[in-house]
Amino acid sequence: MKIGLLPLYIELYDIIGSPYRPRLEPFYDNVASLFEQRGISVEKSEFCRLKDEFDNAIKSFEEAGVDAIVTLHMAYSPSLESIDALTATSLPVIVLDTTETLEFGQMQNPKEIGFNHGIHGVMDMCSMLKRNKKPYAIAAGHYQESDVIDRVCGFVKAAVAAKALCNAKAARVGGGFAGMGDFLVPNEELKERFGIEVDEISPEEISDIRNVVTDSEIDAEIADNEAKYEIPDGVIADDYREYIKSCVAMHKCLENGAYTAFTVNFRNVAGIELMPFIEACKAMERGIGYAGEGDVLTASFAGALLKAHPETSFVEIFCPDWKNNTLFLSHMGEVNYRIADLKPTLCRGKGEGNQAYKAYTRMKPGKGVYINISRDADDYQLFIAKGEMVAEGEDNFVNSMRGWMKPTGYTTGEFLELHSKHGATHHSIFVYGASVEELEYFGKLLGMKIVTLP
Repeated sequence: MKIGLLPLYIELYDIIGSPYRPRLEPFYDNVASLFEQRGISVEKSEFCRLKDEFDNAIKSFEEAGVDAIVTLHMAYSPSLESIDALTATSLPVIVLDTTETLEFGQMQNPKEIGFNHGIHGVMDMCSMLKRNKKPYAIAAGHYQESDVIDRVCGFVKAAVAAKALCNAKAARVGGGFAGMGDFLVPNEELKERFGIEVDEISPEEISDIRNVVTDSEIDAEIADNEAKYEIPDGVIADDYREYIKSCVAMHKCLENGAYTAFTVNFRNVAGIELMPFIEACKAMERGIGYAGEGDVLTASFAGALLKAHPETSFVEIFCPDWKNNTLFLSHMGEVNYRIADLKPTLCRGKGEGNQAYKAYTRMKPGKGVYINISRDADDYQLFIAKGEMVAEGEDNFVNSMRGWMKPTGYTTGEFLELHSKHGATHHSIFVYGASVEELEYFGKLLGMKIVTLP
């Protein structure tokens, strides 16, 4: 991830020979180093005061391929000098509202005013950004004595995810689940609305890939599974190699097409032969989005969010726990193994579409954000809610993918009512470690309707 750190200043101070620059320039460098310490590359700029300076700085950010512009007011800066450049660029804008001095009480030296009054420049600029309908995020606080830098980093992650969605490429095997309509949207609309490219993988295409999978590739995949999973005695049968062949074929298909997301309809796996449950888990672990039953919408969003939050997973609400105010999350055999609480246990499935091996695990405890993407009569909607995965000790679901989510601030009944009141689909995503604010910004960058449970 890379940002362009834009320092806003005022020409007046250079004209009158103010003493501020010699101290504020090291302050700017100090802030830049805090981002670099968090793994974010920083493209710097000279202090910008006038329109042409802002134009040149932002052009250099664009050429450097930054993911977002982070503004930093070094002093008051008249908004009409910067607003045209900020609204013209396609780069996301994130406002870091901070100053150098922590305390500004009654006994502070009045000379500190000139070093610490950029916040009203922030107000001027943000008012104009809003007037010009430029989406932006803002985080305010002292750069050393608060979490403001971390919150800006969260917004940068949101910008990275939004950019990734606009370059998403999804593969669908087996079409959609017959009669399942909530996440079903036209491929052409996804391309036009978000830039998501969808490829329908034919049985012939995936069969051709499966037919050239080598014994050495199967052996390597089996060895990888043996290192990662609990494998009970007697599970590895003659048909296990055939199953692994399907997983390797799906993996090769994803690599060949440079796909960022995929989905498989377990009821129609012609060509691939067996539902590649373990590959779905491993793909998410590698950062490729997934959703079940032909859901390219949720899969594409999951893939985009994985670029910024590796601990993101496709989830589905299965059963309510009315007593303990939790929701049982599960699916047939797919979860991002990065969020595994227990070492996955290999077993053979049963029932329609389940004659394949799976490696079951439980979702680890942790706070995050539950999100859902739906299409209403007018446009796409992002449903956002705080949640916490809760799990400890033993459970009775060893042969299931499982997790228990506790919605923050709501009973199970209240959450389910609001979920369906707003038309959310039955396929969703859980993002560990994310904040509601950064995912709201993600939705704003994509121009989506946003419903946030307070």
